[in-house]
Amino acid sequence: MKLKLILVSCFIFLCPLTSMANPDIEAIAELKGAGLLLIDSQGKQLLSVNAQTLFIPASTTKLITAWLALSHWGEDHRFITDFYLDSPNKTLWVKGSGDPFLVSEELVLIANNLKALGLNNINTIALDSSQFQRNLISPGAGNSANPYDAIPTAIAANFNTLNLKRVKGRLLSAEKQTPLTPLANQFAKQHSLTAKKLRINSGQSSQQSERYFAELLAAFLRQQGLDIGSEIIWGHAPTSTTPYYRHKNSKNLAQIVRPMMKYSSNFIANQLVLILSAEHYQRPANFTDVQHYMENQLSSRLGFSQFVLKDGAGLSRENQLSPLQLVSVLESFRPWKALLPKQTTGIYAKSGTLSKISTLAGYVVDDNKQWNAFALMMKQSVNHRRRNQIMRELADKHL
Repeated sequence: MKLKLILVSCFIFLCPLTSMANPDIEAIAELKGAGLLLIDSQGKQLLSVNAQTLFIPASTTKLITAWLALSHWGEDHRFITDFYLDSPNKTLWVKGSGDPFLVSEELVLIANNLKALGLNNINTIALDSSQFQRNLISPGAGNSANPYDAIPTAIAANFNTLNLKRVKGRLLSAEKQTPLTPLANQFAKQHSLTAKKLRINSGQSSQQSERYFAELLAAFLRQQGLDIGSEIIWGHAPTSTTPYYRHKNSKNLAQIVRPMMKYSSNFIANQLVLILSAEHYQRPANFTDVQHYMENQLSSRLGFSQFVLKDGAGLSRENQLSPLQLVSVLESFRPWKALLPKQTTGIYAKSGTLSKISTLAGYVVDDNKQWNAFALMMKQSVNHRRRNQIMRELADKHL
């Protein structure tokens, strides 16, 4: 398989890619000024328009993030969070690693396992978030309260988002598995929760987001019958000692990438590239290192040049990729193609949307069950249904 990918990649890059005068393409108004490349499973060019021109990839950037993560760690990789116990001071330390999938159900498992190990009453939960620089903001991200603007942090619960509701005047968690914490109450007041439901991120402060994690962990430990104090502090965990408990996420990397692709999670994508860069450079994660890491990896492994990647989610409008480059990534992504969401009949792909930017990249499955890679990049707003329709129509005529 590895040799085949190398040969196909070489075929794409060595063969001249020229825009094909094609009445099927010219008849589609949305393709004016667009970039498109469709190749068959052997790397043969079937359709090409501006295939080497740079476009803003938007969320198709997540294909690169997923490929970097899966090719580095493997799909069975599980993220680790270490817990240290300072018994004399009744302090439980949490050493964050950036695990992007510490959801409420995972925190319940952690609380159960800590109790099973004999954890007694705790006065303080201490957080070591030194794996990431503080108050990171992804290039291109806004500062809204929307979940898609949730900031990345080394310690995070529920993707750094809250889901609240009000029933007969009472503030409640909108998720039965997630307790209502003091910080959640505070957020509801700040955002004047008057509607029945409110889904927001945990703010632009990394310490505030990490506090929410600590409050949730404390709530789940109390559900186990433990007496947990309300103090939350930050510092460096006593890593010279053996962890009291090492938690491996119940979901492996493939099970994390799949929903990242389906729901286009900016939070998961940026967590992954931040962890990758921190591991590579052996220093706290930051977006300068993310750019260097992503660009260096693509240059050295796939021979890319003249491109820009500022973040792992595709939020930045400074990101620049060509259809040819995206298709090259897709050729290397074939071992994990099943992780892509089904967009319509026979199309498994990742879409991307920013203002006046519409993209779609993935595979068209033909009648012979062959997966044919494509990338479609348009400089205008085109709804998802129409994008899928365009690609389906072109594939039907040329595969």
